[in-house]
Amino acid sequence: MAGAIYLDNHSTTRLDPRVLEAMLPWLTDHYGNAGSTTHEMGREAREAVDAARETFASAIGAAGREIVFTSGATESNNLAILGTASRAEHLGDPARRQIVTLVSEHQATLDPVAELERRGFPVTRLPVEPQGSERPGRVRPAELRAALGSQTLLVSVLLANNEIGAIQDLAPIAAAVHEAGAILHVDCAQAIGRMPVEVDALGADLASFSAHKCHGPKGVGALYVRRRGRAVRVEPLVFGGGQERGMRSGTLDVPGIVGLAEAARLASAGLADEGPRMQGLRDRLWERLAAGIPGLELNGPPLAAVAADGSPARLVNNLNVHVPGVDGQTLLATLASDGLAVSSGSACSSASPRPSHVLLAIGRDEDQARASLRFGLSRFTTESEVDEAAARIAAGVAGLRAL
Repeated sequence: MAGAIYLDNHSTTRLDPRVLEAMLPWLTDHYGNAGSTTHEMGREAREAVDAARETFASAIGAAGREIVFTSGATESNNLAILGTASRAEHLGDPARRQIVTLVSEHQATLDPVAELERRGFPVTRLPVEPQGSERPGRVRPAELRAALGSQTLLVSVLLANNEIGAIQDLAPIAAAVHEAGAILHVDCAQAIGRMPVEVDALGADLASFSAHKCHGPKGVGALYVRRRGRAVRVEPLVFGGGQERGMRSGTLDVPGIVGLAEAARLASAGLADEGPRMQGLRDRLWERLAAGIPGLELNGPPLAAVAADGSPARLVNNLNVHVPGVDGQTLLATLASDGLAVSSGSACSSASPRPSHVLLAIGRDEDQARASLRFGLSRFTTESEVDEAAARIAAGVAGLRAL
């Protein structure tokens, strides 16, 4: 679309040309099945997968044997949550079954947790701090610790929220979870390429990733399964050929896996430069929107908020705003007709008429949640796009308010 501006990079990102270049040979000339190692083409594919596994593992501070390739973070979350619960059932420990998560999690966590609740697992969904507090979107450490005990099996936490960008302080969370003898699963889908992601520093036992959130291909992701120190095991959800050490059967997507690894490598290598650049563009977008739209309000942590270690408390590429005085769906339709790709929340929930559960969780009412916009910037976003987008949005809001 001529003049289109894409600012919806939390839903998906543009494939980096360097990633495509790495993938192309495995889509064309080198098309062997990585499981067919009786001939050279199969062995080449297997070697490419093995190399990609090591590359991806290196990008997150893991060992290659701890990486299980999946179709994306949704499958990884399901494998982590349902697979851990199935493992506990097989071990026959009726005392340790509690699942703990946050009300603001992605549906790819909330839905499998709800499925476990239907199966009889006790579930605790913790609130997060409200808008107006110092830490909107973060779980209160004291409430988390109080929820844990000898009955806790698994705690699942989104490292960086996909709607309001709030980054959880994982160190005290991990300490409390492990003190209770439980397993910590961290959804890192939005984090890689936007903040440092190192599984040991996070204290993660399980961690989910998706290639298309960091300029890789759609349909491929990974689950980190700790094998060092406090090793964990999960039961498979898919059965068949026994690929991925039996944890995820199915013919390996060699081009996709190569693309995932290259995307992760580029994200890790470029973070020092891309992070500050995206943060500057995000702040510029907010300044121009706030100047052009009277009454505009920020959703989520303050843009300048930092954690105890001085790192940003919000994803550097994230902006979420409430636009008073307009109908949210009408505003989105107006902006879309003007060539702007933005959203009101998670792409996985866009078909639902319900307002964002994340914004409701931080205390926004339904009307405020519906009249909110989410922006996600990327390495390809330019200063001129930010300025033009802000001008179009301000004009669109002014037009709707005039009606």
